[in-house]
Amino acid sequence: MLQQLPQRYGFARFLASAALSATLVLGLCSCQTAGTSDITGSLGEKTETSRAADPRREVETDRDRFRANPKDADAALQYGKALRAAGQRSQAVALLEQATIAHPGNKALLAGYGRALADNGNFQQAFDVLSQAHTPDDPDWRILSAQGTALDQLGRYDEARQYYASALKIAPEEPSVLSNLGLSYLLSKDLPKAEETLHRAYSRAGADQRVRLNLALVVGLQGRLAEAESILKADQPAEEAVANVAYLKRLLSRKENARADADNIPVAVTGRPD
Repeated sequence: MLQQLPQRYGFARFLASAALSATLVLGLCSCQTAGTSDITGSLGEKTETSRAADPRREVETDRDRFRANPKDADAALQYGKALRAAGQRSQAVALLEQATIAHPGNKALLAGYGRALADNGNFQQAFDVLSQAHTPDDPDWRILSAQGTALDQLGRYDEARQYYASALKIAPEEPSVLSNLGLSYLLSKDLPKAEETLHRAYSRAGADQRVRLNLALVVGLQGRLAEAESILKADQPAEEAVANVAYLKRLLSRKENARADADNIPVAVTGRPD
């Protein structure tokens, strides 16, 4: 759970869970293969969204390749990605942890391990591992963005945005980084700034379906459901549009329930919720 949220339950918790749900795109027909490549927006692994339509088959294929040569660092990395895409998060962490021990200093493996830790909710450890996956004199904008997402999940929003700013200096207007930044504002309940930033991301070439959903979520959270539905339906096959709108409505319904609950629940001091 997130640290430093102003409420132990209620609307603040909804914002955190909604942002995670949006970026993981759970249940969306248009993004069923996205897996958990991101925590708030994108950890910079575009290959995660283009894997086979059946994650279980991908796991079997990559597992066989890994077992045939367990000392192959790339085979371990790909197997870890397949496990993550299939939702087997703890297994991915265990596999990639062992791979980084067997291949010390392998930055690709460290990056994969850090992402797996973030998927599994180990945000501080993820940040620490990702810090080893690149160097200040040779920074990787994807990893900078991933570090930002980990910090956001720790409630350290200002620090997270410094990482996004650094990533955007290397990759100006990169939609995945802008999406992360927008969701950072969502998590801190600055909805107008979140919308502005996500519009920037959505307008860029290469923006994927997660950006579309994130923007629609923020618009819907501000009470403009018709506009949010229009964003989800634009240039989309009818079946996918219907599924996406239904999912958004479920998220927004959770918001209303959270607000109702918040009226009867006192504000807690900062810290990690139980």
